[in-house]
Amino acid sequence: MPVVNRIADYAPQMTEWRRYLHTIPELGNDCFKTAAFVAERLREFGVDELHEGFATTGIVAIINGQAKGPTIGLRADMDALPIPEETGLDYASTHAGKMHACGHDGHTTMLLGAAKYLAETRNFAGRVALIFQPAEETGGGAEVMVEEGILDRFDIGQVYALHNAPGFEKGGFYTSPGAMMAAVDEFHIHIKGLGGHGATPHLTRDPVVTACGIATALQTIVSRNHYAQDDLVVSVTQIHTGTTDNVIPETAYINGTVRSFDKEVQAMVIRRMEQIV
Repeated sequence: MPVVNRIADYAPQMTEWRRYLHTIPELGNDCFKTAAFVAERLREFGVDELHEGFATTGIVAIINGQAKGPTIGLRADMDALPIPEETGLDYASTHAGKMHACGHDGHTTMLLGAAKYLAETRNFAGRVALIFQPAEETGGGAEVMVEEGILDRFDIGQVYALHNAPGFEKGGFYTSPGAMMAAVDEFHIHIKGLGGHGATPHLTRDPVVTACGIATALQTIVSRNHYAQDDLVVSVTQIHTGTTDNVIPETAYINGTVRSFDKEVQAMVIRRMEQIV
């Protein structure tokens, strides 16, 4: 798709912004350096209002158009992941154990680019509310900002956002009617058995066999308990147990994630998971 020439002119500067943000990944609500950088750019662009401190480090900036109209929200997330960076890039993370592995540095940069263009041209009616949100990865950042009243306070009728999608054709946008992103639930299963020597398993209540059985059975929730055209994912992502080769441990731990789009499907998963465990 064609890019507006004026926006294309921003590319070198936006590249600098994104690479700088990539060097300073921050977690959760504690996006202080990132928010300071964002606020400094927004002031340079000449936004009409700048409001800071939502959900600790969240920002809402207002740009007024040339005529009266509704307020449209544009949102980007700012936080990173607790992952050590091993890319070897010149602009790799300088914060040990943290990395912009999900691309929120790109999201923040894109919204800054939009802010620069809109503040410069103002070729629209109404207002734009630029929403820079912390704590997307850990959850809660958006909810806190809504609970703190940003939608009502700034009369935001609609909010638009996007997410980068590696593997798709450059320059393309992908969307569809209805929900795009699933609800996310975590599950944590703690198993307590009776440990003992590996040579006498009949004297134990083996949590390893139990954990394996549970993990296998959980896969039948998707394949045998819901309509095949209803989107649902149940993924076991961790099993931890044992410390050595000749001792059956006393405990085991299973962790994973559930993604669903319907509250009834979500409730079914919880019910079946409890029955299986």
